Amino acid sequence: MYLSAKQTVLLGQIMQTLAEPHEELEIREIMGDLVMQLLGAQFYASYVWQPGSLSFARPTQINMDPINLRAYESYYQFHDPITPQMQRYQVAVRATDVLSLEELKKTEFFNDFLNKDGLYWGVNLYAWHQGQNLGDMRIWRDKRRENFSHDELRLLDMLQPAFVTALARAQRPAKTQDLPLNILSQRLTPREQDTARLVMLGMPDKEIARALQISTTTVRTHLENAFRKVGVSNRAALVHKLRA
Repeated sequence: MYLSAKQTVLLGQIMQTLAEPHEELEIREIMGDLVMQLLGAQFYASYVWQPGSLSFARPTQINMDPINLRAYESYYQFHDPITPQMQRYQVAVRATDVLSLEELKKTEFFNDFLNKDGLYWGVNLYAWHQGQNLGDMRIWRDKRRENFSHDELRLLDMLQPAFVTALARAQRPAKTQDLPLNILSQRLTPREQDTARLVMLGMPDKEIARALQISTTTVRTHLENAFRKVGVSNRAALVHKLRA
């Protein structure tokens, strides 16, 4: 399998991300952006299977119409000729591996759902752990591109063990500091709250990274998100607002 220099760098970024203790939704969101770049894809969605309701929920998406996705959640997933078959696989699988493109194009799922956003060539990867589906990645290209190659399927398969491990780790309750935050903290994700608490203790980025077992780049990303959500521009202002 040949990897370009860009793909090699992206692969390293993906593995680093999956080694860090992100929240479950953050994992699926970050992976979407990186895997799209890795495979030269244009569209991404990710869901978590709900066995109680026999449905997919908790979506995240890139370059897809949210209204169209809500239609998927309420109707099209129950009239989907490919995803239930693809979900049975524990390796990366293309839409065309379970149904020919000619047959798929005859369905309302293609014409009224996929075609609205320009989705044409698709590949899915499901994270199975101890019989539970922890989440998935649905990556698509438009019809101007080619279908995903066997090498690209193998590349996704290489990522699967780390993807499963990261999602399984995110299921476990995380230990957090007891330092209280005010109501503004409800705008932050749990990981951003953890970072903010350590900032309030006066810890620099490198010490926060060690404490949370993440990279300093990820610490800065969490801080920038916290600044934006709370409406401040620096650490001192963040501490003041969260303590007020």
